[in-house]
Amino acid sequence: MKPEQINTPYKPTWCPGCGNYAIWVALKNAVTKLELDPAKVVVSYGIGCSGNENNFVGTYTFHSLHGRPVPPANGIKMVNHELTVIAVSGDGDAYAEGGNHFIHACRGNHDITYLVHNNAMYSLTTGQASPTSQKGMPSKSTPEGVLERPLNPIALALTAEASFVARGFSGKEEHLTDLIAKAIQHKGFSLVDILQPCVTFNKLNTFHYYYERVYDLQKEGYQPDDKEKAFKKAQEWGERIPIGIFYREKRPSYHSELFQIKEKPLVGQNLAGIDITKSMKEFV
Repeated sequence: MKPEQINTPYKPTWCPGCGNYAIWVALKNAVTKLELDPAKVVVSYGIGCSGNENNFVGTYTFHSLHGRPVPPANGIKMVNHELTVIAVSGDGDAYAEGGNHFIHACRGNHDITYLVHNNAMYSLTTGQASPTSQKGMPSKSTPEGVLERPLNPIALALTAEASFVARGFSGKEEHLTDLIAKAIQHKGFSLVDILQPCVTFNKLNTFHYYYERVYDLQKEGYQPDDKEKAFKKAQEWGERIPIGIFYREKRPSYHSELFQIKEKPLVGQNLAGIDITKSMKEFV
């Protein structure tokens, strides 16, 4: 299968030059690289520019509410373990409205891959500051500049006990494809926070800004097996910005330890003989 076979009849509507295009291509490349059956891949989307990708990917997709792509993704994986389940958000969707879901999916080690299109801006609503906007950045919601320090997604994921934590950059498509593929292969919760320039509203974090600063952790010999070292790398931001896998840990996923479904997923269980009459009486 070729990546273009996962296209749909609809053409992307992102701004010309948007970083979303490369992420879209990298996702399709990863699915085909792993030889996954699109009929056994489900992508749960949030709301925002990243959520519009829902219309452009020929797998099963689910368009959730703002900040809520993770709960449906968790549920889908628990119901049918054979499916490859991916959630897609923007930085506002993931770390503001969806911050609570993100934290608990990390600690639960739900076997889903979370791709966050991080452009440090609410762009679909035309340019408001997000949790990852840099301090002092002017925007429509902060005309005098952002007052808060930016949230650190990598450090947050590590603190919340995610078992796979990575960062990519939409300007390095091949590297991003490889990261997404490895995240999908990981058995447990995997975060890929993707630095993605917004060419229309974010004039600070541009492609040029990132090209001058990003470097590949793995090319510099970094091994992602030490959480203390991962925390130190997560603090790097400025002249040098690391991309790649910060941390990877092998441990049981949520559904593999939940006794009701660890032997057989819900989709394979016979529910016909279950009598819920007594339970119903409590609520009638």
